[in-house]
Amino acid sequence: MSNTTSLTSTTPKIVAIGGGHGLGRILSALSDYGEDVTGIVTTTDNGGSTGRIRACQGGIAWGDMRNCLNQLITEPSVGSMIFEYRFRGNGELDGHNLGNLMLKALDNLSIRPLDAINLIRDMLKVKTQIVPMSEHPADLSAMTPTGEIICGETSVDELGEIPQRLYVEPAVPATKEAVSAINDADVILLGPGSFLTSVMPVLLLKEVELALKKSQATIVFITNLDKEKGPAGMMSLEQMLHWCERSMGGRQVDKILTDKKLELLDAKYDQCVEDLASNNHEWRHDRDKLKQAIDRIVEAR
Repeated sequence: MSNTTSLTSTTPKIVAIGGGHGLGRILSALSDYGEDVTGIVTTTDNGGSTGRIRACQGGIAWGDMRNCLNQLITEPSVGSMIFEYRFRGNGELDGHNLGNLMLKALDNLSIRPLDAINLIRDMLKVKTQIVPMSEHPADLSAMTPTGEIICGETSVDELGEIPQRLYVEPAVPATKEAVSAINDADVILLGPGSFLTSVMPVLLLKEVELALKKSQATIVFITNLDKEKGPAGMMSLEQMLHWCERSMGGRQVDKILTDKKLELLDAKYDQCVEDLASNNHEWRHDRDKLKQAIDRIVEAR
């Protein structure tokens, strides 16, 4: 598929879609691009500190946003130390991350959740744009092959088989800034990270589907370096690509960024084979190697 570069901008615009550690790794690798990078973050987590806050206070999940912001902090400060602090002990605060509580408190004081994120970005001097997939609370649900409906991201992760379908319930609208970023993007990155619970929830929003379907950007799927646990670990790469493309209204993924040549993959995909692993942890992407690989994709678009 031929891709066109926006005529209204000389600086490439990059959108990265996902959640948690994987998206944070990508965003930190691309931090030199500053405000020309937008991370669209999944907001359906219902586990850990985030899940506890949602259970008693409601609202969207903040954990993945906090994780991305943590990985984008380049100047250690009192503010960053506070934001990363996790409580320990035997009381109700045990396990809570102060960053999650700060984001929730600012959300309560703000008109929009995005305002809370931007306040924290300013405090931590983070230039990369971080946008929640939706500003309305929702959960991830799955239908099993037998037709049973499983609710909650943590329950989806614990499935012993590949689900038949995924849903975001209720069917919340995508954040308008997320849709705008996709419309303006020259390169769109899917992954790495938890496929079913980080990448897919964003793609399940109708406005995101429509924006990706008509996008002229180069869409890149970034593979994980190690096999996932849970149902996603049972999926082949071909299945993952099919799920993505089905959720993008049939729009084809253009490139696969991977660490090894994939012999069985359909020849229609352009494979970018790169050494991406960290020297210390083979299952973790190295930031510098990621940046160089994505730079080459941006230059070649």
